[in-house]
Amino acid sequence: MKKIMKTFLIILLFNTIGSFSIASEQTEELLNPGWSFKGFFGKFDRGSLQRGYQVYTEVCSACHSIKHLSYRNLSETGGPEFTEEQVKIMASQFEVTDGPNNDGDMFTRPARPSDNFVSPYENENAAKAANGGAYPPDMSVLVKARKSGADYIYSLLLGYEDPPSGISLDDGVYYNKYMPGNNIKMSNPLSEGLVQYSDGISATEEQMAKDVVTFLSWAAEPHLEKRHKMGFRTIIYLIILTIIVYFSMKKIWSRIESEV
Repeated sequence: MKKIMKTFLIILLFNTIGSFSIASEQTEELLNPGWSFKGFFGKFDRGSLQRGYQVYTEVCSACHSIKHLSYRNLSETGGPEFTEEQVKIMASQFEVTDGPNNDGDMFTRPARPSDNFVSPYENENAAKAANGGAYPPDMSVLVKARKSGADYIYSLLLGYEDPPSGISLDDGVYYNKYMPGNNIKMSNPLSEGLVQYSDGISATEEQMAKDVVTFLSWAAEPHLEKRHKMGFRTIIYLIILTIIVYFSMKKIWSRIESEV
């Protein structure tokens, strides 16, 4: 009995310590601007996806890659749905290494829709060297890889502020109230009017953050809308099947009871 009580007290002590530890690590409540793609019937906002691609291209792509997407994905149903001609023009703005040619040499050429998104660095070491030793993560599945996904990244982009009184930061380190530990090596990437939206939407920090996070959410799940449609059709099918089975069994049992 004493051993059981001792074990119980040890478990209770560890749970209490763990609770205090978790509480001490809690950060600000995450922001949620209201995502159109959340929920069973969620769909991506096409305008937001296209603007998000612009923010990624003009701001984020200087450091971050999306290596699991190809340019042709931008014209697919359920995504930004650019026209094929627009995608060809967008891809051609980047250069990729190809080859070897007939002389055995590698060469560069304009990217094609079938090419994957061009990475800003040749390799991981080059990326670290250009960013003070910090490796900018690939954004292909960034939303899926982070707890609270879209809310966390959106909050992080808007969480930069001056450190509280008494807190000093090393060079190249910035204060962000949504970052665990509040220290981040990435400087604030957004500022008012940083990009010029062609649809006339005002490029506020909040709008740019929402648009680029919407785009990254699609990049992580490019077939989200297709899965939602398939799930809905499956549920309708199961409901109809259940009704048919119910009335069939009811009819069968009514015959058996009448014979008895």
